[in-house]
Amino acid sequence: MWGWGKEKFYLMSLPTFFFPFCNNLAMATKECNNEFSSERVLLTPEEVSFFQLFRILFPGDKGKENFVDSQKGVESTFKRRWIIFISILVQKFLQSVAKPLSWFGSKFETGLNLSSSNGSFRMLLLNCLRGKIQWPDKTSSTFLSFNGHLDKRVELDKSIKPGDSRYYAALSVMSAKASYENEAYIKTTVEDHWKMEFLGFFDFWNDYQEKATTQAFILRDKNGGSDTIIVAFRGTETFDADAWCTDFDLSWYEIPGVGNIHGGFMKALGLKKNLGWPKEIKQDDSRPQVAYYAIREMLRERLKASDQTKFLVTGHSLGAALAILFPAVLVLHEEGWMLDRLLGVYTFGQPRVGDHKFGEFMTEQLKKHSIPYFRFVYSNDLVPRLPYDDTALMFKHFGTCLYFDRSYEGKIVAEEPNKNYFSPLMAMPKTLNAMRELIRSFTIARSKGKEYAEGWFLRFFRVLGLIVPGVSAHGPQDYVNSTRLGSPTLFLPHHDPTP
Repeated sequence: MWGWGKEKFYLMSLPTFFFPFCNNLAMATKECNNEFSSERVLLTPEEVSFFQLFRILFPGDKGKENFVDSQKGVESTFKRRWIIFISILVQKFLQSVAKPLSWFGSKFETGLNLSSSNGSFRMLLLNCLRGKIQWPDKTSSTFLSFNGHLDKRVELDKSIKPGDSRYYAALSVMSAKASYENEAYIKTTVEDHWKMEFLGFFDFWNDYQEKATTQAFILRDKNGGSDTIIVAFRGTETFDADAWCTDFDLSWYEIPGVGNIHGGFMKALGLKKNLGWPKEIKQDDSRPQVAYYAIREMLRERLKASDQTKFLVTGHSLGAALAILFPAVLVLHEEGWMLDRLLGVYTFGQPRVGDHKFGEFMTEQLKKHSIPYFRFVYSNDLVPRLPYDDTALMFKHFGTCLYFDRSYEGKIVAEEPNKNYFSPLMAMPKTLNAMRELIRSFTIARSKGKEYAEGWFLRFFRVLGLIVPGVSAHGPQDYVNSTRLGSPTLFLPHHDPTP
């Protein structure tokens, strides 16, 4: 989940420590579009030497450095300078290992799929002896990603039918989980298992990373007399350095009257260089489309074709951040009629995406258009507790938070417990909870049913959770279980609790 690649790195410093900004990479002489965001602190990573990187940690006007473009000098506390330093350092490291990480991930996932490609582990050993190993096809409908191996469930819960208050949540989390897979897998799952219409899988362009690094798929559900389009954004893939860079891009954009928003997520959704968020753009046919505009156009066509058609957006992790930012940009573009057709936003393991002003703005807009926004948090999941909600970063959550404990008992809270994760007092309780989750993996099939059985790969992942509690809690398995085992009353429209 947290980026820069070849793009420039931006920081804001108004109410928080980042200035709003826009990019002038394409044309050095071109004015930035100040209608979108004015005042800026622009860092150019390519020009940051090892010595300069460490100079960030020391006091001084960073606006006078040759790798900073800003309208005002920048002075900040050590904590803020430290965050800038870590963000840049992590992104530099990720870009340096992008190719070997991708290569390792490809080989690792191929290894995970070897058994299924040969029919079973026993047949794999037999084929090894025969010299006739069947190598998995990465484009086939049976090939699973790293996340897919954590939870291999394909079928929807047959006990949760259209009209059930859990239905959209259950369909959303399965869509968010499926988004990590290849197009053939998703198409087969949607059409053959869910009996729904597959509308397409897309690789979207990121103007700042200058490559297609944002993925989403779209389906249409006409079961139970409804007509609902589901947009599912893919989260951070385990071995994708570009996606991790997006998560670690702690840039901020301040949009007048709206608030400050995480820059990496905005870029992934479709922010345009030099232009910000123009209401209409002309797509460049020489490369893939950008996510927001392409998805909005597809929705426009489908929604205008039928007054009965509605839609919802969902995602897990990074995909969850994009899911809640999508309606935010619709608000900027005054697409009120589309917002009135939005059935809900369901996010799972979502990081924070903006400051308190943005949260207040979106809360008002969601209420205005009667849009339910459910933000699911399971136990000690690390990701919803990042970026920090503190005096240095000031990231804030909003929306209806459905918090589920280890027993999948859910409750509505204003903020998940231990909101910034790294608390010495919580270290031991988190480790004990991770240990109990590991023990539960051996008993849950007996207590809840065989469809909740956990495989060896997920159990190994839960062992890692003993080392870094909260990492294994971010996987899709527990979020699927939460929607299926949670009380139906939790999924009804609610007023958010007062913090």
